Parts: sequence; C-alpha cells; structure tokens
Amino acid sequence: MVIREAESGDFCRIMELYAQLHPDDPVLEDGSDRRVYDEILAADSLHLFVLEAEGGNVDATCYLNIVPNITRRASPYGIIENVVTEESLRNTGLGRRIIRHALRFAWDRGCYKVMLQTGSRRASTHNFYRACGFSANDKFTFMARP
Repeated sequence: MVIREAESGDFCRIMELYAQLHPDDPVLEDGSDRRVYDEILAADSLHLFVLEAEGGNVDATCYLNIVPNITRRASPYGIIENVVTEESLRNTGLGRRIIRHALRFAWDRGCYKVMLQTGSRRASTHNFYRACGFSANDKFTFMARP
C-alpha cells in the first residue's frame, strides 16, 4: 500500500471516486475540472493525496489545504476536504490510513490544527472522523453560500 500526492494521470480515477462521494454533481464538459485539478497539483500549499492499495489502484483520496496564518505564532492550519474511499472497500481501514497520512503531513509542516467538515448526518461518518482524532466539540461552523 502506498500513499502519495496525486499526479496528472490520476485525474480520471479521482473523478470516479468523487462521483461516488457526490453522485448528483454534473459532469463538466468544458474541461474546467481538469484545469482546477492541474492548479491544485501545481500549488505548494494544496495537497491531494491518493492511496494505492494492492494492485496499484487508487482506492482512496483526501485533499489537504495548508493555510498561512498570522496568529498562533504565525503557524499555518490545515483543512481537509473530499475524503472518499472506493465504495466496495469502505470499512477496511483505507480511509483512516489516508487521513492519518494527511494529519502527519500537516503536523510536519507546523500546522497547529487541522479542520474538516462533513455534510453527512450519519452517525457512522461522525464516528469515523472521531476515530481519526477529530473532535466535534471545539468549534461551531457557520457557512455562507452565494
């Protein structure tokens, strides 16, 4: 098993995993998704991780943004988004492994905290994130949308 940063050739597989995460998202025909993907790969503070299980298949992914910060001794913080494991391999520990990798990566870069949000109301999802070391008791989330 290998966890690494995504490469250009991983785009199609990551998009397949994202379709499992958000099945109602439209397929973009104008190539804007690929342009954003390439932007992510080129940015120093954006890290799209993939987990290759046996056989070399990308079976999980997680996206870590490291945000520069002036407070907390000018320590950055991390935001994790788009955590998804291949549906047929869920509850096998792959998700936990890629999250732990992202956390270690953030800690090694001096992040003083890492946050994530989930839109899921399922207790199993919340329990998964708690088992990965996240607390739901530290802060409140407020969100605005256009």
